[in-house]
Amino acid sequence: MALTTKQVPATNPSAPAGAASRRSRAASNRRRHGEGLAGYVFLSPWLLGLMAITAFPMLFSLYLSFTNYDILSSWEFVEWVGFQNYWDLFVNDQTFRHSVKVTLIFAFVAVPLKLAAALGVALLLNRESRGVGLFRSLFYLPSLLGGSVALALIWRAMFSGDGAVNGFLGLFGITGQPWVNDPAWALETLMVLAIWQFGAPMVIFLAGLKQVPTELYEAASVDGAGKVRQFFNVTLPMLSPVIFFNLVLETINGFQGFTAAFVISNGTGGPVDSTMLYTLYLYEKGFTEFQMGYASALAWIFLLAIGLITVLFFSTGRFWVHYSDGDND
Repeated sequence: MALTTKQVPATNPSAPAGAASRRSRAASNRRRHGEGLAGYVFLSPWLLGLMAITAFPMLFSLYLSFTNYDILSSWEFVEWVGFQNYWDLFVNDQTFRHSVKVTLIFAFVAVPLKLAAALGVALLLNRESRGVGLFRSLFYLPSLLGGSVALALIWRAMFSGDGAVNGFLGLFGITGQPWVNDPAWALETLMVLAIWQFGAPMVIFLAGLKQVPTELYEAASVDGAGKVRQFFNVTLPMLSPVIFFNLVLETINGFQGFTAAFVISNGTGGPVDSTMLYTLYLYEKGFTEFQMGYASALAWIFLLAIGLITVLFFSTGRFWVHYSDGDND
């Protein structure tokens, strides 16, 4: 009896596994693409807002800065003037140079004093005692008012010739003066208002102080360090990242100050341009004299100046900002 053998076709055992793997990868890619598309759909309102409210106006103002656009004229009279607006600013505009000087004085005097006041009050309130929460709220309250018109009006009334400040000084036999109408004191009045609103950086300093390990103070005390040395050798180094954060934010806010100067000077930057901050001069050129091309050039110079100052802070921060992990890069 003859035996026959049945031929079995050769098969590739890896074929089913490879096909399944390809199908799985394709499904995974489709799922990722679907998730990415859904993400862009949810982001689309923000992206449209960014383009319509921020990006397009910025690019349009950049274009206007090279023209003589004045709002009132039709577009057929708008001329491309190149860098003429920027040339006039730096060469021929004395008010521009004066506004830069006033803004620098305001920012580099008011901001350090504001941060010093915020840190000092934070140190006083960095304890758990009865009623400390109420005091924290009271000190923070002025920051909630922000740059409101009502607050600026109250401030102008307080520092006028017959205001509450002069009335208080009169109790001690001191003759006051119209602070907001005196060119020698008007800018200082704005600085006092800015310094008084130290609540926001104070809260940030309080949060930073809560993160300083008590073991460092105990070790410093064992080594014989008093409160002053502990402040300079422990508190300030540990708070340096928080100080840096507050310094950058408050400097930018200082350069952007506008409402108080506008209200106290009635929109003129007076008396004698003593409160002519850069933003107020920009507003005057754009919305009082309607020189929108010139105002756009002012705005872009302002943006570049703030950017350069911020870069300067970040480039020098590695020399004095200390992090707990020892990495300052």
